Amino acid sequence: MTRGRPGRGRGGRLGVVALAGWLFADLLLVLALVSMADRPDPQADDRPKPSPSKGGSPSPTPAGPRSVDRHPEEFKVSGKDKGDLVSQISRRTRKWSGRTAALVLTFGGGQSGTAYAHRVNGLLGKGRPDMFTKKTATDDFHNLGERPGTAEVRVYFYTAPGG
Repeated sequence: MTRGRPGRGRGGRLGVVALAGWLFADLLLVLALVSMADRPDPQADDRPKPSPSKGGSPSPTPAGPRSVDRHPEEFKVSGKDKGDLVSQISRRTRKWSGRTAALVLTFGGGQSGTAYAHRVNGLLGKGRPDMFTKKTATDDFHNLGERPGTAEVRVYFYTAPGG
């Protein structure tokens, strides 16, 4: 009895299972390449655009879906009075007026910090309704290193469309 190489059938040919495996792998590779070729260039808007000449039409402004800025803005609030908290939110977010918040992470101080953070997040829309809409995602956390009745608020804003 002669022995052939492993994975080979009679006559030194690849077995049906091995051929099916290679065919499946090749098919996956082709499908992956086709799906990548179907995608638009993610950096297409990053290419330099020629400036308009005199009398020419100005270049169009970038358009596309907005994304979320990876660098949050932060502010702190403290106290228990609802009106005072709303006032602090309004004052401390004034410099970002005109922007829309996508995500807010609030860290309340002490053992019950999560409950305090939830309370602060519930007041954001009252302090600045144009910035903190019903579509703004919020999450409540606690920070045991801070004193109770304080909160650090991290706001992740949307970028401008096409930006």
